[in-house]
Amino acid sequence: MTVTGTGKNPRSSIPARLVGVLLVLLSLVPAVSCWLVFSAWLPSDVERYQDYRAAEPCPDRSTATGTATGTATATAAENCLLTVALTVERTRNEPGRRSGSYTATLDGAPVWSGTVSFGDPGPVLERLVPGDRITGTVWRGEVMTVGKGELRQNTSDVPRDEPQMTYAIGTFLGLLAALGLGFGAVRIARPRGHEPFTWRPLGKTLLIVMTVACAGVGLPAVWIGVPSWVVPAVVVPIVAVTAWQLHQHVRQTAVRDRSPSSTEPTEPTEPA
Repeated sequence: MTVTGTGKNPRSSIPARLVGVLLVLLSLVPAVSCWLVFSAWLPSDVERYQDYRAAEPCPDRSTATGTATGTATATAAENCLLTVALTVERTRNEPGRRSGSYTATLDGAPVWSGTVSFGDPGPVLERLVPGDRITGTVWRGEVMTVGKGELRQNTSDVPRDEPQMTYAIGTFLGLLAALGLGFGAVRIARPRGHEPFTWRPLGKTLLIVMTVACAGVGLPAVWIGVPSWVVPAVVVPIVAVTAWQLHQHVRQTAVRDRSPSSTEPTEPTEPA
């Protein structure tokens, strides 16, 4: 007599566990990126902004007149604010549907020459034509502002007190790492029963919610000027509540699917 086993083949769990290990390893990438955002990028931006706010105009002897070449060039890389006379060579003012292109190529030799970018065309860039003489404020070797007459405009290089989006990026990376680590750990621990911790419906939905929440909270936080800690304080509960509700919904759906149907056939009764 042949005896057939009823247990499942243990090899069938190997692919699921391998996927789990891969997810855990991949989750280290956003985890390290999140750590770098909060430990390096954010402090660097804050320090740069504070240094710029504290910077004072350079001494008069270091203004760019074209005579003290060595002194002026060296001062441009220092922490003081150097006023430079610049000549406009060409401009690019091309608004686009997604992101426009606003640049100006300036000549301020021997102190500074190059191309600067702007976030929008006004109020200075849109009035510039080749040959115009303008002034620029140079700090640490980069043009921070340009001016024509009474008008002033910041360039894209000027430090800004807008850490909210940096917090949003770091929060997204942290949540992404937690998502990958959680899904991977479940597959390793329960290779045959890792549902509902799968891409659909839980993983895909959570990824969309994380993206929308981080952008939807981070951008208004920049515009309104709320404290940066508000971003993770709002985003994390949103994602956590969404994950819990999705998990409950999937579990309830699975219970309903496993429940016996009311249409199951009944045993025939014998005639009296």
